[in-house]
Amino acid sequence: MASILLIEDDPAVAEAMRLGLSRLGHHVRHLADGNTDLSAAIAETDLILLDLGLPGADGYEICRRVRAMSAVPIVILTARSDDVDTVAGLEAGADDYVVKPVTPRVLDARIKAVLRRTAVAAPAPSSAAEPPAPAPAAASGAGLDIDRRSLRVRRDGVLIALTPTEIRLLLVLSENPGQVLSRRQLLASAWDQDYLGDSRLVDAAIQRLRAKVEDDPSEPRIVETVRGFGYRFVPSP
Repeated sequence: MASILLIEDDPAVAEAMRLGLSRLGHHVRHLADGNTDLSAAIAETDLILLDLGLPGADGYEICRRVRAMSAVPIVILTARSDDVDTVAGLEAGADDYVVKPVTPRVLDARIKAVLRRTAVAAPAPSSAAEPPAPAPAAASGAGLDIDRRSLRVRRDGVLIALTPTEIRLLLVLSENPGQVLSRRQLLASAWDQDYLGDSRLVDAAIQRLRAKVEDDPSEPRIVETVRGFGYRFVPSP
């Protein structure tokens, strides 16, 4: 199973999660806050469970710090059901979120889903009766070069560090140049074929992706928004 780093300040909640996930086969290490150097812990971690409401440096700041040094999957834990808090956590770099309280088996299922879709950056195969046509080995858009075989992305010749989720999303979009893909289509293809997640995951990931691949994320020329429908990849002319 997975090696999990749990960052949670409530000792009762942390112990319940640790026991529940350990019984399901996971190895769980616990930190009461993220105010220490996390680099050594992250190097031995498959996934981080991160509470948002932490003392000192809150979950958003810790999420941004982790993302600056690693692409390790992050699932935020929050007792807040407010949309603003959830979206802020996703925009800070989280791959998914879970609202507390949550049972160990539900949390285990979400952990496995995140690990499945971040283990391999290539998009999930189509469930259509006929197999899709092979995707081109490379794609490009406005100074962006995507090597689909090596899963490397360069902007103006410089290699860009993308998370597995961001790579999967870019691969799916660039595989369908000029075609508008809905949020549900992107969830099904770039996340998990059977994933019934929140479309806000797509919007947050698009924002993070644009910040890395666009010259001006507020005026995107590579990944365009088609209001009311979804997103499309604009190939180089």
